[in-house]
Amino acid sequence: MYASLKLRFASAVLVASASIGVYAAVSAATATARSSHTATASGPSVKRFNLNGYVINADYSLGRNTGNTFQQTYKSKTVHGVPIAGPNVGVKFPVEDYVAMPIGNHEVYVAWLDTKTKALLDVFVMNFATHVVFDYAPGSLHPESSGTITVVHKGSSPLP
Repeated sequence: MYASLKLRFASAVLVASASIGVYAAVSAATATARSSHTATASGPSVKRFNLNGYVINADYSLGRNTGNTFQQTYKSKTVHGVPIAGPNVGVKFPVEDYVAMPIGNHEVYVAWLDTKTKALLDVFVMNFATHVVFDYAPGSLHPESSGTITVVHKGSSPLP
């Protein structure tokens, strides 16, 4: 009987601990979602993230850009992507505009835009905790790529 009480007590402690863990996870996720966007009377508001000063290397192991590494140098409103390893070395890409938004803990959504037409050229989701990048560059039947990112130089704004 004593062993049975011990087992019930241990089970109750385990269930209580799990409940606290789930509550903490849900609270953290809700807080993260609230910090990324807020609702106002006129609709949602999304904060932008300034990547000014950041230099990020994206090394692709999957998809259209497999084997390439691009160095992305960000200024306050523009970005320049330069191939530094792989088959695209030597290809010259123009400086583009960008918009970046925090979308989660250590995650940023970045859209590159044509400086004249503002057409969408490239979209990235970068996770700075896992160092994974997902890239969607329109213009082919399989525009997706994925790989890893390395922050070569940090900008003045701390990563979300």
